[in-house]
Amino acid sequence: MRVLVVGASGAIGSRLLPQLIDRGHEVIGTCRSPRHAGRIRALGAQAAALDLLDRAAVRETVLETAPEAIVHQATALANVRFGRSLDRSFGPTNRLRAEGTDILLAAAREAGVRRFVAQSFASYRYAREGGMIKTEEDRLDPAPPAMARETNAAMRHLDEAVTAAGGAALRYGGFYGADNDGLIQPVRKRRFPVVGRGEGYSSFIHLDDAAAATVIAMERGATGIYNIVDDEPAPMREWLPALASALGAGPPRHAPLWLAGLVAGKGAVMMAVGSRGASNAKAKQELGWTLRFPSWRRGFTAVYAGDGWPRVTGAA
Repeated sequence: MRVLVVGASGAIGSRLLPQLIDRGHEVIGTCRSPRHAGRIRALGAQAAALDLLDRAAVRETVLETAPEAIVHQATALANVRFGRSLDRSFGPTNRLRAEGTDILLAAAREAGVRRFVAQSFASYRYAREGGMIKTEEDRLDPAPPAMARETNAAMRHLDEAVTAAGGAALRYGGFYGADNDGLIQPVRKRRFPVVGRGEGYSSFIHLDDAAAATVIAMERGATGIYNIVDDEPAPMREWLPALASALGAGPPRHAPLWLAGLVAGKGAVMMAVGSRGASNAKAKQELGWTLRFPSWRRGFTAVYAGDGWPRVTGAA
């Protein structure tokens, strides 16, 4: 198929392009800055500069490229410094997930594009109630912390808009496997502590596995919401020491709730201690997706152990 990948120069986009091309698809990748076009072409795709918030430009690009499928991976998270407010850090990305998604869906509808896959997120979003592992049918947090309300609303909007249009919203776990993974330096410097008893759960996914699931969802014309995570959601008290060990760092420190609240804010602590993991059963069953790294335990070691990380590249 002829595939338009919006946001093709990012962490997952750069893993996605080779996999699509290896499977025989003709790929056009967009980026906001022309300086990233060379990277897209080096991966074997055609390149186009595009501002997803420019309605006229998006319409023109979609109509001119005439794709049979669109994959929406646009974010604005490169070089973002995360602070006490997720809404402030995610502000530009929230616009891409809300306003940008609507613009891209309108262009896809006009061009008659029937396959649409978009990047969503699983971690920290499910209601902090009941069991620790959630499926796509479980409800999202009805009252997210004030510092993340706009971010949660933008992701909810994307999920609803994409699925209403007959597309698939992929709720990825926390990415790992890139040379700029955000957790690496804080963990190496022992600046990322286990909060409280470390009982909040997270789900992870290697970038190559995430890209593989995205290719399958696009090829199968998947519709609805899918958790794209590995097989082992885990509490912070398990995955954080394992990551530190893989990096050759000292064990993470422990921070009581009151201290973590002073440093990171009460909202961040609320999410950390109450977060739920996600089940990938639906994606594995309906998409026939298999993982190269079923668990972050092996994945962290394969990617980060030794001085040459990241060492795992290529298609899953």
